[in-house]
Amino acid sequence: MTSGAVHQREIARNDVPSVIHTAAGLRRAVAAWRAAHPGDEIALVPTMGALHEGHLALVDRAHAVAGAVIVSIFVNPTQFAANEDFGDYPRTLGEDVHACGTRGVRWVFAPSAKEMYPPGDQTEVTVPTLAEGLCGTSRPHFFGGVARVVLKLLNIAGADFAVFGEKDYQQLQVIRRLAEDLHHPTRIVGAPTVRESDGLAMSSRNRYLTPEQRQVAPELFSALTQVSRQLACGDAEPAQAVHAARQRVTSAGMRVDYLHAVDAQTLAVLTDRPSPLGGSFRVVAAVWLGTTRLIDNVGPIHV
Repeated sequence: MTSGAVHQREIARNDVPSVIHTAAGLRRAVAAWRAAHPGDEIALVPTMGALHEGHLALVDRAHAVAGAVIVSIFVNPTQFAANEDFGDYPRTLGEDVHACGTRGVRWVFAPSAKEMYPPGDQTEVTVPTLAEGLCGTSRPHFFGGVARVVLKLLNIAGADFAVFGEKDYQQLQVIRRLAEDLHHPTRIVGAPTVRESDGLAMSSRNRYLTPEQRQVAPELFSALTQVSRQLACGDAEPAQAVHAARQRVTSAGMRVDYLHAVDAQTLAVLTDRPSPLGGSFRVVAAVWLGTTRLIDNVGPIHV
């Protein structure tokens, strides 16, 4: 069990986290902690590094539910296609470890690719229906790689909770389904999207944007927010609102991968207007701004 006082005490110490590179090492550390702190719980925050305030907000959320926090840092090769940015993805382990220390993280798990995918590794993990549309259409390899590495991380860490951001909403739903279907004991916790002051969702890939593109990027959140308000208040049909949003972001210089209003649980594209009394939906999008792919989503906004 964790209290706010525990969280503040951990942060105030600003200790350097233990950096662990092997599954066996992390399991030993977790087992020792549990033996010394009976009844205290542990939370895992899986990341690919290049940490920003959005990631650190996940750490804060983890501290709210657990007494000790693990941050994993692993750029997972199985979720990248051959033409994507695996080689260029930012790797800043030293800075990331320092940032974790400022937020009271106890362990940083930074395995190698060989540690996570030893010779002969061949087991695949799929969550077919939830992974098929949206990002799964343009990146058909992606969720298989995500499900595979997340299940490995959950099994290695043995944490009571794992915290994921709502910015990657489809990913969050896939992981929730995975954990539920496989009766995994780790409880999946979603955390709200953290945004820049102008609304742009924080992302490690935002550093790819040119200064000019960075000025345009918040238009995506603004367009999604407009759709959400229209649907939540019953002022427009989904097709009408989404069409206007697509035109808006296209006019701003973005290339739309997808932009839809979807059911919040099943991710099925909405064809009928949701109930203005609290219909469960999400407005989701992926766009290209230059060579940078941005994703975002917004839930119902009632005005």
